[in-house]
Amino acid sequence: MSYINNIKMFVRVVELGSLSAAGRDLRASPAVASNRIKELEKHLGVRLFNRTTRKLTTTEHGRIFYSGALKTLEALNEAEAAIAEVSHNPKGSIHVTAPLGFGRRLIAPLVPIFHAEYPEIEVRLRLSDRMVDITTEALDVAFKLGQIPDSNFRIRGIIDCKSVLAAAPSYLEARGTPKNPNDLLSDEHACLLLRFPGSTQYNWELQTPSGIRKIAVYGPFESDDGDVLTDWALGGHGIINKPWFEIAHHLAKGDLVEVLPDTPPSATNLAIIYPHKRLQDPKVRLFIDFMTEHIRQRITDVMEA
Repeated sequence: MSYINNIKMFVRVVELGSLSAAGRDLRASPAVASNRIKELEKHLGVRLFNRTTRKLTTTEHGRIFYSGALKTLEALNEAEAAIAEVSHNPKGSIHVTAPLGFGRRLIAPLVPIFHAEYPEIEVRLRLSDRMVDITTEALDVAFKLGQIPDSNFRIRGIIDCKSVLAAAPSYLEARGTPKNPNDLLSDEHACLLLRFPGSTQYNWELQTPSGIRKIAVYGPFESDDGDVLTDWALGGHGIINKPWFEIAHHLAKGDLVEVLPDTPPSATNLAIIYPHKRLQDPKVRLFIDFMTEHIRQRITDVMEA
């Protein structure tokens, strides 16, 4: 088993580019990660990495071994999945990512419920509003809000979520209430934007009587954390564009007020993205089915409340 663990460590070092990152990913110290690579190199009789104080790169032997190691691990995973399928006893870890606000409100509360039903499946949840590379970070499942980019991954649609523009009463008292989409472009108003490397939210899509209109909004603040935008809006600093379910409680209490209800934003697509081969794994299939059903129901309950 130690040899397989050494191979797993080697693959993650190649994919993440550093021993420390691979160690964190596999819950091992940098010293343990380094020793596993050394053991593997000793076993193979070749150097797998060129090491400098600032960079770690694979040697020619390393690149050749990486290709074979991937196939070995894939075959091992498929064999374990087949056993789990036959024995009706799925077990192991699932690596999941989701946007911050959505992940906190919907995914995180559901994880203990899922684990109670399937106690031998461990869920490793990472929350981030940034763009995540599923392959590089060895993720099994990624939840996505918004436009789903074209990719080679499979997509399971969950629900189209109503979106809303909203601002605090204090903001509207100070700046006035926008009457039409053009008002969002005036210097009198500030739009709060979710932006990060690779972000596509440089335009807000509004539903107008003549069709979808893209507004190139701008404002003094932007963040890569959607909850920060909500906090700024609650503080009276601008207008946000959010899925309704994320701020429904603020709207119900009057802490936020819907803006431009006659020309609302386009619905936000909520979907699960996963590599094709992952659905062959019973534990991943169970997780996707469970989350799809429960999230759809919870969002529907919020929308109908």
